[in-house]
Formats: sequence, structure tokens, C-alpha cells
Amino acid sequence: MDKITNEKLDRYFTITNKALKKVKIVKTGEIDFEKAAKDFLDMAQRYYDDAKHFRDKKDYVNAFACINYAHGWLDAGARIGLFDVDHDSELFTVD
Repeated sequence: MDKITNEKLDRYFTITNKALKKVKIVKTGEIDFEKAAKDFLDMAQRYYDDAKHFRDKKDYVNAFACINYAHGWLDAGARIGLFDVDHDSELFTVD
């Protein structure tokens, strides 16, 4: 599959809409920053690897989705302070 169809977009919009509605803000708790950073980095690497796999299979839609998820994990980690990205606001939404 090498094109983004309306059906594919509908699927991703539906999933994300459900996720947005389900999220609740946690107001208290303790975070192990090193553990969380390793988890975020692991998820980013897994999605990056999946993106390469899908690209090799010429499934460009899923490759595109996975590479964006990978960068999303990195960006979120940088945004909440799990990663030191040296204030790089070209690669990350920081500062």
C-alpha cells in the first residue's frame, strides 16, 4: 500500500479521538526519570525499526505512521524533560 486513503485516515483519527477522550491528568505521583526516559527511548527505537520494516515491504502508509510515532516519543520525552536535546527546537518542540 503506497497511498494514504480516507479510510486509513479515518482509522487513525478514530483511534486518536478515543485516546484524547480517555486521557486523565494525573496530579500526583513519583516518576523515575531514568526508567521513564529508557522506556520512551525504547518505544521510539521500536517504532523506528517498524518504520524501516514497513518501508522495506513498500508499505509506505504504515512506514510513515511508524516514523511519526517514533519521533513523537522522542519529542514527548524532550518536551517533558526526560531527554537533554540541547534546546534543539528544530528537531523537537522545546523552548
